[in-house]
Amino acid sequence: MEGLIYLEDGTVYWGKGFGFKGTAAGELVFNTSMTGYQEILTDPSYAGQIINMTYPLIGNYGINDEESESSKIHARGLIVKLISETPSNYKSEKSIDQWLKEMKVPGVFDVDTRSITRKVRNEGTMKCVITNEETDLNVIKKYCAEHDIQNNLMKEVGTKEIIHIEGSGPRVAIIDFGIKNNIIESLKKRNCDIYIFPYKSTYQDIMAIEPEGLLLSNGPGDPKEASEAVDIIKKLILHIPTLGICMGHQLLALAVGGDTYKLKYGHRGGNHGVYDKNKSKAYITSQNHGYAVKAESVILKEMDITHINLNDGTVEGMKHNRLPIFSVQFHPEASPGPHDTAYLFDDFMKIMK
Repeated sequence: MEGLIYLEDGTVYWGKGFGFKGTAAGELVFNTSMTGYQEILTDPSYAGQIINMTYPLIGNYGINDEESESSKIHARGLIVKLISETPSNYKSEKSIDQWLKEMKVPGVFDVDTRSITRKVRNEGTMKCVITNEETDLNVIKKYCAEHDIQNNLMKEVGTKEIIHIEGSGPRVAIIDFGIKNNIIESLKKRNCDIYIFPYKSTYQDIMAIEPEGLLLSNGPGDPKEASEAVDIIKKLILHIPTLGICMGHQLLALAVGGDTYKLKYGHRGGNHGVYDKNKSKAYITSQNHGYAVKAESVILKEMDITHINLNDGTVEGMKHNRLPIFSVQFHPEASPGPHDTAYLFDDFMKIMK
């Protein structure tokens, strides 16, 4: 079947369709990871987005039940250069084509993904429609115009009820803005007694469990849309040692009185260099975000910048001068990507003790 990608500026790419036969609109972004497509597609932070993979061959090691970061695909569509129809891996249970069909997610391949990536880098992320149905281009243009990019999906993608994962270690409250499984696994490995709270939880709900630590999770969208959560975080950080990851990092910045802004095309991939100022050491990190923290805005609010991005100098980590709170923009739990910065979970354990 034919595949079509339509960008809001009128650019059209023709290719071939795979996965679920359908049409979807979302924010067009690109990811530079060479592996980890299953973790990427199931990361709730990609809700509302259409992902263009820069690595040319996707699906070569198939799909299995172990490597998903949530229960479903959150991305609205997938764009690749080539797909593998004969995956080779002892864990493989199905092809990526089969998986997208099951998850009702359309895909387009046999397009110039390098051209798409360069366009996003030059002009920034933009609205996009992906389809592999037989349809008229005028219909697609109208479909694009009628569908807005959602910036408040962090309110919808997380748990709807409190989840308790029993452990013998410190009691950690997680506010779920779209948490990845491996963040939870990283705490489980350290024997934490984990409570995962929905977005709409109140200050009283969280304090009722008498938490020894607070983790603000990753998630999709614009952090400024989560104003209710920011108000609660302002109160919680006065009483609980806190770690923020990705969206949690941005929300922590807003909670201390700082500011955030949208990047031109974001950071998405498993190969981003970050410099840890305290360790005088550079690390390769996994990243997935479209917004960043304004350095000067948080420095004025007693926050020290601890990590910087080696590509563009943006803020990648910060900690408070007095309170036991810190955060990072990248993903120390990886999945996909390197585990170089997993030490940050150990740092979290230390400040809880």
